[in-house]
Formats: sequence, C-alpha cells, structure tokens
Amino acid sequence: MISTTQVRAVALAIVLGASVGCASTLPGTHSTPAGLGAAVDSGQLGGAPYRVEIPSNWNGELVMLLHGYEPKGVPREYPWPQNEASPIFLSQGYAVAESAYASQGWSVSDALPDNEQLRSYFTDKHAEPNRTYLVGFSLGGHVALASLEKYGDRYDGALSLCGVNVPAAIAFEEGILTALVSFDYFFPGVMGLASEGLSDPASPPMLDPQAIEVALAENEASAKILADRLEIPRTGLAGALMLNYMVLREAQTRSGGFPVDNTTISYAGFGDDVAFNKSARRYAGDRSAMSYLAGAADLTGRFDKPVVIQSNNNDPTVPERFESIYPALAFAADPAAQLVSLPSVGEGHCDFSPDQIQAAFGTLVNWVKSGTRPESL
Repeated sequence: MISTTQVRAVALAIVLGASVGCASTLPGTHSTPAGLGAAVDSGQLGGAPYRVEIPSNWNGELVMLLHGYEPKGVPREYPWPQNEASPIFLSQGYAVAESAYASQGWSVSDALPDNEQLRSYFTDKHAEPNRTYLVGFSLGGHVALASLEKYGDRYDGALSLCGVNVPAAIAFEEGILTALVSFDYFFPGVMGLASEGLSDPASPPMLDPQAIEVALAENEASAKILADRLEIPRTGLAGALMLNYMVLREAQTRSGGFPVDNTTISYAGFGDDVAFNKSARRYAGDRSAMSYLAGAADLTGRFDKPVVIQSNNNDPTVPERFESIYPALAFAADPAAQLVSLPSVGEGHCDFSPDQIQAAFGTLVNWVKSGTRPESL
C-alpha cells in the first residue's frame, strides 16, 4: 500500500500538468464570488468533482480545461480548487469549466465522458456558448485531442500543452516500458522486482527515487546511455523512472493485466544493442489489458477543427521523439489537416509562463475566428 506521505511526495516532486486538486468531504453545488469578478459553480457530476467559473464580463465563450495526470491516492480537495491556468482565460472574459474526472491515475477512460458531461451541464444550467475550446495539459492534452476526435461537432478547436500526444500503446511501449526495461538491464536489482519482474503483482507498488538516483550516480556511464536514449535530462531521470513505474502499476490494476508487450521489439540506441536485446527482459502483454488501454481515449489523428500543440524543451515526462507522432498521424489521415505545432518553449514538463499559455491559446482562437491557418512559426 502506498502511503499518503508517498503520494504527496510524488505530487510535489513531479509537475504533471497545471494545478491538480488534492480531500475532505463531498461537495455540494454552490455559487460564490471568486476573483476577477467570476462566480463559481462547483459540485459533483456522476462521481466527478467539477468547477465552473464565469466572469462578470463573460464573452459568451467557454474553455473546457483538462488537467494532467493525478497520482492515484493523492487526497483531493472539495470543492475542486481553481486550476492555476484558469485566471489566464477568465481575465480575457472566457468561462472556464474543469472536471476532476471520476478516477485518478491513467484516467482517460473516465476523462472523456466526464468532460462531456460537464460541457452538457454547463449548456443546460448556464447558457449555450458561442464557441467552446478544449485546453489540456500533459495527460489532459491527450484527452483534449481525443475529445476533439470523438466529439468534434461540439467544439471549435483544441490546444494541447506539454501533452501526451501519442496513442496509448506507443506511450506505454516506447515510453514507459522501454525506460523501465532498460533501467533494469543496466541496474539489475535496484527496483527490487519480484520473480516475474514488472508484471509480477508482488513487485513493489512504488519506487524510491532516491535509491534510483544513488544507483545512477554510481554508474554515470550507464546513466548517460539511458538519459540520451530515453531523451530524459540526467537530472530528471530518477523522477521520470519513478513516474513511469507508478503509471505502469496503476494501468495494470485498471486494465486487469499487463497492458504492454515487448516480446518482438528490437531495441536500439543502448550501446551494445546485440547484448541488450539478448539480455533485456521480455514481457508478454495480456490481450484484454492491451485492448482496454488501446480503446480508452486513443488517438487516430482524425479531426476537422483547428488544433494547436506546444511542447517544452528537455521535458523529462514527454520525450522529444513523441512530438512528431501526432502530427504524422494527422497528416497521414488528411494531408490538409488543421494542425499547427508551435516551437517548444520553457524547460521541463508543463513549464509555461502565463504569457506563453495566452499566446498559444491566442493562436488557436485567432485561427478559429479568422478561418486562416497561422503562418509557419
């Protein structure tokens, strides 16, 4: 069992999106003043806490804000607190609605219907917006894109910031499992895995990032190989490995089996690749678990509304090699796909200034309102 202290430490140590709420009693719907002349409507819909804010100078448009990965077990606050990014949109006259999702962790299967439920609730209780935008951070960026693909007629465009903009199978295979298998190869025994390794239910529920860092520091040559191949800054490597392990374990529980397979993968970029492929541990994925993961808010690249995406430099959570995957999907599906990738900014994960968020959102809004694709940036 992961302790409250551990999950709080995870939440504090790794920034996984703009503000994530942390628990007390179940909420009741209420309206109160909330800064910037906004009124707040918060409560719970179908098990998902939510927060709606409408500024006094509302421009008639709505931002559906999608937060990032929330570690399972992190205590939640009720009423759901304001997202750190909300004032950026409220100050411009936009209403903001955010669902906490009914579950924590890799919650994309809940996030899509929970977000849609809140959008419908806003329309029924408050007003039909003139335009509605999706804005997501980190895992919320993935959900924003999946929502536009599935419910495109209900939205005018989407902005994914520091998003996990790849199909789930790629995120887990090339991102999570590759990182953990390679660490286990170069630093055997450090994770304290049970006999069946990562797929063994008896393996630890959580990794100690300090223990990982000690091991890395004792063999910096291997640590550099890992950091370079995984495209994770060396300073963020221990935390990234802890996060990958936590996400994998939570996904195993959610999907009911091991949700990823590397039995046929030929790895490259790890120095002596012949030796690596011969000795790296292999895992056969559970078919039903893999199907569940692939079917939960997966991405296809098919949409017909403007999409703007922006990443950060040296992101330890979403590696640089992922940046081209969603654009490639989109332009393979439609050579005239309405997608623009902005130049990367900041350092780290979801490291955006308010001005940078506003600029990215402004790019999307101007595109939607003018009908003109932004010039190459």
